[in-house]
Amino acid sequence: MIAVIQRVSKASVTINNKESREIKKGLVILLGIANQDKHEDISWLCKKIIGLRIFNDDDGKMNLSMNDIDGEILLISQFTLHASTKKGNRPSFINAAKPDTAIPIYKETIQTLSQILKKEIVTGEFGANMQVELINDGPVTIVIDTKNKV
Repeated sequence: MIAVIQRVSKASVTINNKESREIKKGLVILLGIANQDKHEDISWLCKKIIGLRIFNDDDGKMNLSMNDIDGEILLISQFTLHASTKKGNRPSFINAAKPDTAIPIYKETIQTLSQILKKEIVTGEFGANMQVELINDGPVTIVIDTKNKV
């Protein structure tokens, strides 16, 4: 799994040009699920995300986690994070999991984040056309790949 994590002061997603969902201070997470991703990846990644100390304390140091600031999460599935651009100019998405594999992992990721954070996770809609708006605070953007745990 690849997660692009952005610290935000606010963010929203519009789904199929209709429904809009939003968060205030917290994280926008773009999540790419690969064919090889497993249950262990979900647990490890969710704990890592919630534990990241990337929010400023009173001294302006990145020293606080999501729990410390009572932050919110907007989670968006994004298969394009697994794009291969080795050949030509048209990306290949062969490493991205197909919906029958990716959807259960995506749903379990939502549940796991919610359990750890002890609040509802705001999401996009798997496979839908979405427009994501955010104010990246810092800016702070971190990429985590579960294939690089060690």
